[in-house]
Amino acid sequence: MTSINTIVFGPTGHVASAAAQFAQAKGMKVFLAMRDVQKEIPGFTSQQEKEAGFERVYADLTKPETVLAVVRKTKAKRAFLYLIFGAPMNPSIEALKAGGVDFVVFLSSSSVVGDLHSIPQKDFIAWQHARVEIAIREVFDSENYIMVRPGYFNTNTLGWKASIRKGKFDLIYSAALFDFISPGDIGRVCGALLGEGPQHLETKAGRNVVKLLGPHAMSQRDAAEIVGKAIGKEFEIVELDDEQGVRFYIEEIGAPEPGAKSLVRDLKARAEGGISATGYVGPIYEEAIGNIQKYTGRQPTNFSTWVEENKAAYVD
Repeated sequence: MTSINTIVFGPTGHVASAAAQFAQAKGMKVFLAMRDVQKEIPGFTSQQEKEAGFERVYADLTKPETVLAVVRKTKAKRAFLYLIFGAPMNPSIEALKAGGVDFVVFLSSSSVVGDLHSIPQKDFIAWQHARVEIAIREVFDSENYIMVRPGYFNTNTLGWKASIRKGKFDLIYSAALFDFISPGDIGRVCGALLGEGPQHLETKAGRNVVKLLGPHAMSQRDAAEIVGKAIGKEFEIVELDDEQGVRFYIEEIGAPEPGAKSLVRDLKARAEGGISATGYVGPIYEEAIGNIQKYTGRQPTNFSTWVEENKAAYVD
């Protein structure tokens, strides 16, 4: 099998790091595109990085001229990219195509459903991802991209660290249900898709869309109890109101204000609507859970397992 040059943007993130490692293991020549080429990459040491044959290259998705330059320099034919909130990405997507990339895997969001053009701007996270999906569809032919739409990242719960240090869990709508998916599982699926390359996919979630969800839906309260048990402490659970919740997402998660407000609205809908408000039922849900094993050959990671493996991150 001929090694295909592949560029992975954002490898300092857990998803992109896992995508790079899985694609490389599948025989791809992987270039790690970074704004800061000296920054630490999670998942492997510098020695492992060197032995595996990764190469770091400079590029910034907010600067399309750097994207064009790096694609031409690396002769990359495939690319993994992610959303830069608040930045127009159309020019960089066009630069990928102009530089010679013929296949893109985009890390989108499970919040993107239905007609992309009908998603309201107030649904900030879905709307932002949909803008990028639209741009990719306008630049690349239908077999030359795949939109990966994962659910609720386990790493979102690391936003509880500040309240954990105070001996409590600050939760907004603690009854809200989420699927809790491992970033590593998401990244490995993305890496597998990079390896498979251009293709036509017909899934229950849509043409050339791969939806991913964690193996078990649970409430935020139940997830908090799992974290508390893993780190060996009992915590008070404090319910935040909507206004406090918006401030929490801005200050602790780093979300922009429109995104924070959108998250709180979603939490309220999930808490009040129960399982029927989550999409965690039916054939699309079952397919989304099964996609992790389908593409990686591995069972999806349970939240409790992930927390046990990463418990130090909650108290560092």
